[in-house]
Amino acid sequence: MDQSPSLNGQDILPNFSLSDPVRQLSIDILSRLQEASFDGVGVSRETYGASETAAFELLESYALEAGFDVEWDAARNLIIRLSGDNPELAAVATGSHLDSVPEGGNYDGAAGVIAGLAVLIAAKEAGNRQRSMEVYALRGEESAWFGGPCYFGSRALFGKLTTDDFNSPHRDGKKTLEDCMRSTGADVEKLKSGIPLLDPAHLACWLELHIEQGPILIARDKPVGVVTGIRGNHRHRRVTCFGQAAHSGAVPRWLRHDAVLAMADLMVRIDEHWRVLLEWGEDLVVTTGIVETNANEHAVSRVPGEVSFALEYRSQDLKTLQSFEALVQSECDQVAEKRGVRFDLGVPALTQPATMAPKMIALLQSVCESQSVPHEVMASGAGHDSSVFSNAGVPSGMVFVRNDKGSHNPNEAMEYSDFFQATEVLGGAMLAAASNQAEDL
Repeated sequence: MDQSPSLNGQDILPNFSLSDPVRQLSIDILSRLQEASFDGVGVSRETYGASETAAFELLESYALEAGFDVEWDAARNLIIRLSGDNPELAAVATGSHLDSVPEGGNYDGAAGVIAGLAVLIAAKEAGNRQRSMEVYALRGEESAWFGGPCYFGSRALFGKLTTDDFNSPHRDGKKTLEDCMRSTGADVEKLKSGIPLLDPAHLACWLELHIEQGPILIARDKPVGVVTGIRGNHRHRRVTCFGQAAHSGAVPRWLRHDAVLAMADLMVRIDEHWRVLLEWGEDLVVTTGIVETNANEHAVSRVPGEVSFALEYRSQDLKTLQSFEALVQSECDQVAEKRGVRFDLGVPALTQPATMAPKMIALLQSVCESQSVPHEVMASGAGHDSSVFSNAGVPSGMVFVRNDKGSHNPNEAMEYSDFFQATEVLGGAMLAAASNQAEDL
Protein backbone atom coordinates (compact mmCIF):
# COMPACT_ATOMS: atom_id res chain seq x y z
CA MET A 1 0.00 0.00 0.00
CA ASP A 2 1.13 3.55 -0.71
CA GLN A 3 1.87 5.17 2.67
CA SER A 4 1.74 8.83 1.59
CA PRO A 5 0.57 11.11 4.44
CA SER A 6 -0.75 13.85 2.18
CA LEU A 7 -4.29 15.11 2.68
CA ASN A 8 -4.25 17.60 -0.17
CA GLY A 9 -5.82 15.26 -2.70
CA GLN A 10 -2.58 14.56 -4.58
CA ASP A 11 -1.16 11.41 -2.98
CA ILE A 12 -3.91 9.69 -1.02
CA LEU A 13 -3.44 5.94 -0.78
CA PRO A 14 -4.57 5.03 -4.30
CA ASN A 15 -3.68 1.38 -3.71
CA PHE A 16 -5.43 0.77 -0.39
CA SER A 17 -7.16 -2.59 -0.66
CA LEU A 18 -8.56 -5.37 1.47
CA SER A 19 -7.08 -8.83 1.20
CA ASP A 20 -9.30 -11.78 0.34
CA PRO A 21 -9.11 -13.16 3.91
CA VAL A 22 -10.27 -9.80 5.33
CA ARG A 23 -13.11 -9.66 2.86
CA GLN A 24 -14.21 -13.16 3.80
CA LEU A 25 -13.96 -12.33 7.50
CA SER A 26 -16.27 -9.35 6.98
CA ILE A 27 -18.83 -11.54 5.25
CA ASP A 28 -18.56 -14.15 8.01
CA ILE A 29 -19.17 -11.62 10.79
CA LEU A 30 -22.17 -10.08 9.04
CA SER A 31 -23.58 -13.57 8.43
CA ARG A 32 -23.17 -14.52 12.08
CA LEU A 33 -24.88 -11.29 13.15
CA GLN A 34 -27.77 -12.12 10.83
CA GLU A 35 -28.11 -15.62 12.26
CA ALA A 36 -27.85 -14.48 15.87
CA SER A 37 -30.52 -11.77 15.61
CA PHE A 38 -32.95 -13.24 13.08
CA ASP A 39 -36.48 -12.83 14.43
CA GLY A 40 -38.37 -14.87 11.86
CA VAL A 41 -38.89 -11.89 9.54
CA GLY A 42 -35.80 -9.68 9.67
CA VAL A 43 -33.30 -8.89 12.41
CA SER A 44 -34.11 -7.35 15.78
CA ARG A 45 -31.18 -6.06 17.80
CA GLU A 46 -32.87 -4.26 20.65
CA THR A 47 -31.31 -1.04 22.00
CA TYR A 48 -29.73 -1.90 25.36
CA GLY A 49 -31.27 -5.36 25.07
CA ALA A 50 -29.87 -8.88 25.03
CA SER A 51 -29.73 -9.08 21.23
CA GLU A 52 -27.72 -5.86 20.90
CA THR A 53 -25.37 -6.97 23.66
CA ALA A 54 -24.86 -10.33 21.95
CA ALA A 55 -23.81 -8.49 18.78
CA PHE A 56 -21.30 -6.44 20.76
CA GLU A 57 -19.84 -9.54 22.37
CA LEU A 58 -19.53 -11.25 19.00
CA LEU A 59 -17.64 -8.24 17.65
CA GLU A 60 -15.41 -8.18 20.74
CA SER A 61 -14.44 -11.82 20.18
CA TYR A 62 -13.32 -11.10 16.62
CA ALA A 63 -11.40 -7.98 17.70
CA LEU A 64 -9.55 -9.87 20.42
CA GLU A 65 -8.74 -12.70 18.04
CA ALA A 66 -7.26 -10.13 15.64
CA GLY A 67 -5.00 -8.87 18.44
CA PHE A 68 -6.55 -5.47 19.11
CA ASP A 69 -7.00 -3.68 22.41
CA VAL A 70 -10.65 -3.42 23.42
CA GLU A 71 -12.42 -1.25 25.96
CA TRP A 72 -16.01 -0.97 27.23
CA ASP A 73 -16.93 2.51 28.40
CA ALA A 74 -19.53 3.56 30.98
CA ALA A 75 -22.31 3.55 28.36
CA ARG A 76 -21.27 0.04 27.24
CA ASN A 77 -19.98 1.28 23.94
CA LEU A 78 -17.16 -0.92 22.64
CA ILE A 79 -13.92 0.71 21.48
CA ILE A 80 -11.39 -1.28 19.41
CA ARG A 81 -7.95 0.32 19.23
CA LEU A 82 -4.86 -0.03 17.05
CA SER A 83 -2.03 2.04 18.52
CA GLY A 84 0.04 4.34 16.32
CA ASP A 85 3.72 5.16 16.48
CA ASN A 86 2.87 8.49 18.14
CA PRO A 87 -0.10 7.68 20.39
CA GLU A 88 0.01 11.17 21.90
CA LEU A 89 -1.41 12.48 18.61
CA ALA A 90 -5.19 12.69 18.27
CA ALA A 91 -6.64 9.42 16.98
CA VAL A 92 -8.45 8.67 13.74
CA ALA A 93 -11.81 7.04 14.45
CA THR A 94 -14.65 5.29 12.68
CA GLY A 95 -17.66 3.25 13.71
CA SER A 96 -21.42 3.04 13.77
CA HIS A 97 -24.20 1.26 15.67
CA LEU A 98 -25.21 -2.38 16.06
CA ASP A 99 -28.84 -2.05 17.12
CA SER A 100 -31.66 -2.29 14.59
CA VAL A 101 -35.32 -1.42 14.35
CA PRO A 102 -37.72 -4.32 15.05
CA GLU A 103 -37.80 -6.68 12.05
CA GLY A 104 -35.16 -4.55 10.37
CA GLY A 105 -32.24 -5.23 8.08
CA ASN A 106 -28.83 -6.66 8.91
CA TYR A 107 -26.65 -3.94 7.37
CA ASP A 108 -28.09 -0.75 8.91
CA GLY A 109 -25.29 0.27 11.28
CA ALA A 110 -23.52 -3.09 11.40
CA ALA A 111 -21.94 -2.59 7.97
CA GLY A 112 -20.09 0.46 9.29
CA VAL A 113 -18.77 -1.30 12.38
CA ILE A 114 -17.56 -4.33 10.42
CA ALA A 115 -15.99 -2.05 7.80
CA GLY A 116 -14.08 -0.32 10.59
CA LEU A 117 -12.74 -3.62 11.90
CA ALA A 118 -11.70 -4.63 8.38
CA VAL A 119 -9.84 -1.33 7.95
CA LEU A 120 -8.00 -1.82 11.26
CA ILE A 121 -6.87 -5.30 10.22
CA ALA A 122 -5.61 -3.99 6.89
CA ALA A 123 -3.91 -1.01 8.57
CA LYS A 124 -2.21 -3.31 11.09
CA GLU A 125 -0.79 -5.34 8.22
CA ALA A 126 0.36 -2.18 6.41
CA GLY A 127 2.20 -0.62 9.37
CA ASN A 128 3.64 2.93 9.34
CA ARG A 129 0.88 4.73 11.25
CA GLN A 130 1.63 7.87 13.20
CA ARG A 131 -1.80 8.15 14.81
CA SER A 132 -3.79 5.51 16.63
CA MET A 133 -6.88 4.21 14.85
CA GLU A 134 -10.10 3.38 16.70
CA VAL A 135 -13.41 1.72 15.93
CA TYR A 136 -16.45 2.64 18.04
CA ALA A 137 -19.37 0.22 18.21
CA LEU A 138 -22.07 2.53 19.55
CA ARG A 139 -25.15 1.63 21.58
CA GLY A 140 -28.69 2.68 20.79
CA GLU A 141 -28.66 4.75 17.62
CA GLU A 142 -32.20 3.80 16.65
CA SER A 143 -35.26 5.64 17.95
CA ALA A 144 -37.71 2.75 17.53
CA TRP A 145 -37.27 1.11 20.94
CA PHE A 146 -37.81 4.13 23.18
CA GLY A 147 -40.36 6.19 21.27
CA GLY A 148 -38.18 8.87 19.68
CA PRO A 149 -34.91 9.57 21.54
CA CYS A 150 -31.86 8.11 19.84
CA TYR A 151 -28.04 8.27 19.59
CA PHE A 152 -27.75 7.14 23.21
CA GLY A 153 -24.24 5.72 22.89
CA SER A 154 -22.73 8.59 20.94
CA ARG A 155 -24.46 11.26 23.05
CA ALA A 156 -23.18 9.53 26.19
CA LEU A 157 -19.64 9.95 24.86
CA PHE A 158 -20.04 13.72 25.06
CA GLY A 159 -22.14 13.93 28.23
CA LYS A 160 -25.36 14.79 26.39
CA LEU A 161 -27.89 12.36 27.86
CA THR A 162 -30.81 13.98 29.68
CA THR A 163 -33.22 13.04 32.46
CA ASP A 164 -35.93 12.60 29.83
CA ASP A 165 -33.67 10.14 28.02
CA PHE A 166 -33.21 7.98 31.10
CA ASN A 167 -36.95 8.06 31.78
CA SER A 168 -37.95 7.18 28.21
CA PRO A 169 -40.34 4.22 28.27
CA HIS A 170 -39.53 1.09 26.32
CA ARG A 171 -42.01 0.14 23.62
CA ASP A 172 -43.13 -2.79 25.80
CA GLY A 173 -44.36 -0.31 28.44
CA LYS A 174 -42.63 -2.25 31.23
CA LYS A 175 -39.23 -0.62 31.61
CA THR A 176 -37.29 2.58 30.99
CA LEU A 177 -34.01 3.28 29.23
CA GLU A 178 -32.34 3.51 32.63
CA ASP A 179 -33.58 0.02 33.51
CA CYS A 180 -32.25 -1.37 30.24
CA MET A 181 -28.91 0.41 30.61
CA ARG A 182 -28.44 -1.02 34.10
CA SER A 183 -29.24 -4.51 32.83
CA THR A 184 -26.27 -4.32 30.45
CA GLY A 185 -23.86 -3.09 33.13
CA ALA A 186 -23.79 0.58 32.14
CA ASP A 187 -22.62 3.01 34.83
CA VAL A 188 -25.83 5.04 34.95
CA GLU A 189 -24.66 7.28 37.81
CA LYS A 190 -21.63 8.36 35.79
CA LEU A 191 -23.78 8.95 32.73
CA LYS A 192 -26.27 11.01 34.75
CA SER A 193 -23.46 13.24 35.97
CA GLY A 194 -23.06 14.59 32.44
CA ILE A 195 -19.30 14.06 32.54
CA PRO A 196 -18.13 13.33 28.97
CA LEU A 197 -16.66 9.89 28.41
CA LEU A 198 -14.59 11.21 25.51
CA ASP A 199 -12.74 14.49 25.04
CA PRO A 200 -13.43 15.69 21.47
CA ALA A 201 -9.75 16.68 21.28
CA HIS A 202 -8.88 12.96 21.55
CA LEU A 203 -10.07 12.54 17.96
CA ALA A 204 -8.43 14.09 14.91
CA CYS A 205 -11.44 13.09 12.82
CA TRP A 206 -14.43 10.79 12.66
CA LEU A 207 -15.45 8.87 9.53
CA GLU A 208 -18.54 6.66 9.37
CA LEU A 209 -19.55 4.15 6.73
CA HIS A 210 -23.28 3.45 6.46
CA ILE A 211 -25.66 1.98 3.92
CA GLU A 212 -27.71 4.58 2.10
CA GLN A 213 -31.27 4.35 3.37
CA GLY A 214 -32.85 5.91 0.29
CA PRO A 215 -32.79 5.33 -3.49
CA ILE A 216 -30.34 7.95 -4.78
CA LEU A 217 -27.27 5.77 -5.35
CA ILE A 218 -29.41 3.11 -7.01
CA ALA A 219 -30.93 5.78 -9.28
CA ARG A 220 -27.50 7.26 -10.06
CA ASP A 221 -25.96 3.79 -10.56
CA LYS A 222 -23.04 4.58 -8.25
CA PRO A 223 -21.70 2.33 -5.50
CA VAL A 224 -20.54 5.03 -3.09
CA GLY A 225 -21.79 8.33 -1.71
CA VAL A 226 -19.82 11.09 -0.01
CA VAL A 227 -22.09 12.84 2.50
CA THR A 228 -22.15 16.63 2.87
CA GLY A 229 -24.58 16.95 5.77
CA ILE A 230 -27.17 15.18 7.91
CA ARG A 231 -30.71 16.38 8.40
CA GLY A 232 -31.79 17.17 11.90
CA ASN A 233 -35.30 16.37 13.01
CA HIS A 234 -38.05 17.88 15.12
CA ARG A 235 -40.27 15.17 16.55
CA HIS A 236 -43.62 15.28 18.29
CA ARG A 237 -43.84 11.68 19.45
CA ARG A 238 -47.49 11.91 20.42
CA VAL A 239 -49.78 14.71 19.26
CA THR A 240 -53.32 14.41 20.60
CA CYS A 241 -56.38 16.11 19.16
CA PHE A 242 -59.28 16.37 21.59
CA GLY A 243 -62.73 16.89 20.09
CA GLN A 244 -66.10 15.71 21.30
CA ALA A 245 -67.46 12.19 20.92
CA ALA A 246 -71.01 11.97 19.56
CA HIS A 247 -73.56 9.69 17.93
CA SER A 248 -72.72 9.26 14.25
CA GLY A 249 -76.33 9.48 13.12
CA ALA A 250 -77.70 12.12 15.45
CA VAL A 251 -75.23 14.99 15.16
CA PRO A 252 -75.07 17.04 11.90
CA ARG A 253 -71.79 18.19 10.38
CA TRP A 254 -72.07 21.78 11.58
CA LEU A 255 -72.38 20.73 15.22
CA ARG A 256 -69.59 18.15 15.21
CA HIS A 257 -66.16 18.42 16.83
CA ASP A 258 -64.60 15.50 14.99
CA ALA A 259 -61.03 14.87 16.11
CA VAL A 260 -60.12 12.75 13.07
CA LEU A 261 -61.34 15.32 10.54
CA ALA A 262 -59.48 18.02 12.47
CA MET A 263 -56.29 15.97 12.24
CA ALA A 264 -56.87 15.43 8.51
CA ASP A 265 -57.46 19.17 8.04
CA LEU A 266 -54.22 19.92 9.87
CA MET A 267 -52.20 17.47 7.79
CA VAL A 268 -53.52 18.89 4.48
CA ARG A 269 -52.44 22.37 5.61
CA ILE A 270 -49.03 21.12 6.72
CA ASP A 271 -48.56 19.30 3.41
CA GLU A 272 -49.32 22.49 1.50
CA HIS A 273 -46.74 24.45 3.50
CA TRP A 274 -44.22 21.68 2.76
CA ARG A 275 -44.96 21.92 -0.98
CA VAL A 276 -44.48 25.68 -1.01
CA LEU A 277 -41.26 25.55 1.00
CA LEU A 278 -39.81 23.00 -1.41
CA GLU A 279 -40.67 25.33 -4.31
CA TRP A 280 -38.75 28.05 -2.49
CA GLY A 281 -35.70 25.79 -2.35
CA GLU A 282 -35.90 24.83 1.32
CA ASP A 283 -34.66 21.42 2.47
CA LEU A 284 -37.54 19.70 4.28
CA VAL A 285 -39.28 16.34 4.67
CA VAL A 286 -42.45 15.83 6.73
CA THR A 287 -43.90 12.57 8.03
CA THR A 288 -46.84 11.58 10.18
CA GLY A 289 -47.65 8.14 11.49
CA ILE A 290 -48.83 5.97 14.40
CA VAL A 291 -52.35 7.34 13.90
CA GLU A 292 -54.82 5.90 16.40
CA THR A 293 -58.16 6.64 17.97
CA ASN A 294 -58.78 5.55 21.54
CA ALA A 295 -59.30 1.79 21.34
CA ASN A 296 -61.36 1.80 24.52
CA GLU A 297 -64.08 3.91 22.97
CA HIS A 298 -63.87 4.02 19.16
CA ALA A 299 -66.73 2.52 17.18
CA VAL A 300 -68.27 2.68 13.71
CA SER A 301 -71.26 4.56 15.12
CA ARG A 302 -69.26 7.13 17.11
CA VAL A 303 -67.90 10.50 16.02
CA PRO A 304 -64.30 10.28 17.28
CA GLY A 305 -63.61 12.55 20.21
CA GLU A 306 -59.87 11.86 20.37
CA VAL A 307 -57.08 10.90 17.99
CA SER A 308 -53.33 10.76 18.47
CA PHE A 309 -50.52 10.70 15.94
CA ALA A 310 -46.79 11.28 15.55
CA LEU A 311 -45.39 14.21 13.60
CA GLU A 312 -41.81 14.59 12.43
CA TYR A 313 -40.02 17.01 10.13
CA ARG A 314 -36.39 16.99 9.04
CA SER A 315 -34.07 19.53 7.47
CA GLN A 316 -30.39 20.29 7.10
CA ASP A 317 -31.16 23.83 8.25
CA LEU A 318 -32.00 24.55 11.90
CA LYS A 319 -33.85 27.77 11.00
CA THR A 320 -36.11 25.80 8.66
CA LEU A 321 -36.97 23.41 11.49
CA GLN A 322 -37.70 26.30 13.85
CA SER A 323 -39.81 28.15 11.29
CA PHE A 324 -41.78 25.04 10.42
CA GLU A 325 -42.47 24.40 14.09
CA ALA A 326 -44.02 27.87 14.31
CA LEU A 327 -46.14 27.13 11.22
CA VAL A 328 -47.37 23.87 12.74
CA GLN A 329 -48.38 25.62 15.96
CA SER A 330 -50.17 28.33 14.00
CA GLU A 331 -52.12 25.80 11.93
CA CYS A 332 -53.05 23.85 15.08
CA ASP A 333 -54.51 27.04 16.53
CA GLN A 334 -56.48 27.81 13.36
CA VAL A 335 -57.88 24.29 12.97
CA ALA A 336 -58.76 24.20 16.66
CA GLU A 337 -60.77 27.41 16.36
CA LYS A 338 -62.45 26.33 13.12
CA ARG A 339 -63.51 22.87 14.30
CA GLY A 340 -63.89 23.36 18.04
CA VAL A 341 -61.10 21.00 19.03
CA ARG A 342 -57.85 21.23 20.97
CA PHE A 343 -54.37 20.04 19.99
CA ASP A 344 -51.74 18.96 22.51
CA LEU A 345 -48.36 18.73 20.77
CA GLY A 346 -46.64 17.20 23.77
CA VAL A 347 -42.96 17.73 24.50
CA PRO A 348 -40.99 17.92 21.23
CA ALA A 349 -37.59 16.31 20.72
CA LEU A 350 -35.07 18.19 18.58
CA THR A 351 -32.02 16.63 16.97
CA GLN A 352 -29.65 19.20 15.53
CA PRO A 353 -28.68 19.07 11.86
CA ALA A 354 -25.00 18.52 11.17
CA THR A 355 -22.59 19.58 8.45
CA MET A 356 -19.72 17.32 7.48
CA ALA A 357 -16.29 18.96 7.62
CA PRO A 358 -15.21 20.31 4.21
CA LYS A 359 -11.74 18.81 4.61
CA MET A 360 -13.25 15.37 5.30
CA ILE A 361 -15.54 15.68 2.27
CA ALA A 362 -12.54 16.65 0.13
CA LEU A 363 -10.46 13.79 1.53
CA LEU A 364 -13.13 11.20 0.79
CA GLN A 365 -13.69 12.57 -2.71
CA SER A 366 -9.96 12.47 -3.40
CA VAL A 367 -9.75 8.86 -2.23
CA CYS A 368 -12.69 7.94 -4.48
CA GLU A 369 -10.96 9.57 -7.42
CA SER A 370 -7.57 7.98 -6.69
CA GLN A 371 -9.22 4.55 -6.44
CA SER A 372 -11.44 5.18 -9.50
CA VAL A 373 -14.61 4.64 -7.48
CA PRO A 374 -17.74 6.25 -9.01
CA HIS A 375 -19.39 8.33 -6.29
CA GLU A 376 -22.19 10.77 -5.62
CA VAL A 377 -21.82 13.83 -3.39
CA MET A 378 -25.06 13.98 -1.44
CA ALA A 379 -26.85 14.88 1.77
CA SER A 380 -28.19 12.33 4.22
CA GLY A 381 -31.91 12.41 4.88
CA ALA A 382 -31.60 9.87 7.67
CA GLY A 383 -29.94 10.64 10.98
CA HIS A 384 -26.62 9.11 12.02
CA ASP A 385 -24.23 9.10 14.97
CA SER A 386 -21.90 11.24 12.87
CA SER A 387 -24.15 14.22 13.55
CA VAL A 388 -23.35 13.91 17.27
CA PHE A 389 -19.60 13.82 16.59
CA SER A 390 -19.83 16.76 14.20
CA ASN A 391 -21.85 18.88 16.61
CA ALA A 392 -19.33 18.07 19.36
CA GLY A 393 -16.63 19.71 17.25
CA VAL A 394 -14.98 16.60 15.79
CA PRO A 395 -14.20 16.98 12.05
CA SER A 396 -16.53 14.38 10.56
CA GLY A 397 -17.28 12.69 7.27
CA MET A 398 -19.49 9.88 5.99
CA VAL A 399 -19.34 7.27 3.25
CA PHE A 400 -22.57 5.77 1.95
CA VAL A 401 -22.85 2.32 0.39
CA ARG A 402 -25.40 1.72 -2.35
CA ASN A 403 -28.26 -0.32 -0.93
CA ASP A 404 -31.38 -1.46 -2.75
CA LYS A 405 -34.84 -1.76 -1.13
CA GLY A 406 -34.25 1.03 1.37
CA SER A 407 -33.74 0.40 5.06
CA HIS A 408 -35.62 -0.17 8.32
CA ASN A 409 -37.02 -3.29 6.70
CA PRO A 410 -35.70 -6.85 6.25
CA ASN A 411 -35.16 -6.41 2.50
CA GLU A 412 -31.95 -4.38 2.57
CA ALA A 413 -29.95 -5.51 -0.45
CA MET A 414 -26.40 -4.20 -0.11
CA GLU A 415 -24.03 -5.92 -2.52
CA TYR A 416 -20.71 -7.01 -1.03
CA SER A 417 -18.84 -5.65 -4.05
CA ASP A 418 -20.21 -2.19 -3.22
CA PHE A 419 -19.46 -2.68 0.47
CA PHE A 420 -15.82 -3.51 -0.23
CA GLN A 421 -15.39 -0.50 -2.52
CA ALA A 422 -16.81 1.78 0.17
CA THR A 423 -14.67 0.10 2.85
CA GLU A 424 -11.56 0.70 0.78
CA VAL A 425 -12.53 4.37 0.43
CA LEU A 426 -12.98 4.55 4.20
CA GLY A 427 -9.68 2.77 4.75
CA GLY A 428 -7.79 4.99 2.31
CA ALA A 429 -9.06 8.10 4.06
CA MET A 430 -8.36 6.76 7.54
CA LEU A 431 -4.84 5.62 6.74
CA ALA A 432 -4.09 8.94 5.05
CA ALA A 433 -5.21 10.74 8.19
CA ALA A 434 -3.38 8.31 10.50
CA SER A 435 -0.16 8.80 8.54
CA ASN A 436 -0.33 12.58 8.92
CA GLN A 437 1.46 14.17 11.86
CA ALA A 438 0.10 17.68 11.40
CA GLU A 439 -1.68 19.03 14.47
CA ASP A 440 -4.63 20.10 12.31
CA LEU A 441 -5.54 17.63 9.59
